[in-house]
Amino acid sequence: MAPPDLKTVELTPELWPDLEKLFGPNGACGGCWCMYWRIPEGERYDDVRGPDAKRRFKALVASGEAKGVLAYADGEPVGWATFGPRRDFPRLDRAPSFKCDDADAVSSVPCFFIHRNWRNQGVATALLAAVEAAVRRDGPRTLEGYPVKPPRGEARISNGMAYTGTLPFFLKRGYVHVADRPAGKQRVRKALSPARRK
Repeated sequence: MAPPDLKTVELTPELWPDLEKLFGPNGACGGCWCMYWRIPEGERYDDVRGPDAKRRFKALVASGEAKGVLAYADGEPVGWATFGPRRDFPRLDRAPSFKCDDADAVSSVPCFFIHRNWRNQGVATALLAAVEAAVRRDGPRTLEGYPVKPPRGEARISNGMAYTGTLPFFLKRGYVHVADRPAGKQRVRKALSPARRK
């Protein structure tokens, strides 16, 4: 359940300073700057991470190409989730376990980042609900996630590995497991009906 003072806002270029504040000097997870899934074919993530990733992501935000939702508590940014058409994240199609035949009809929510002081307090739940609402605006759509499943016999996943969410988190929210693997990142889906017009 989300804290009562939590609110979510869709990303705009004007909100870049808040995103930068949330991510901190190292860019959320090890210099990613939300570019890991966006790396084009022929480039290595390790060659992009850090300042180059920040520059590229800032340009995507400034142009309105990067979609996402920020979560705020008492006016401070405490969480982030990115989303968009699956084709905006070309690395997904290069992962054999994530391939699908209907990628053009799919939206993806490939990662979350929650400030360490706000984890396990409903922030990810609020972010996912906001992503679903944003995707529904465009009509019927399938939303896909890539949560982590722990190896057999292990109950806990490190925060660093859980940036895509966890399998129980998505399953509890109505997602269907469509690519079951023994461990690691899975593929889940939820069919979203269009938002009702008022």
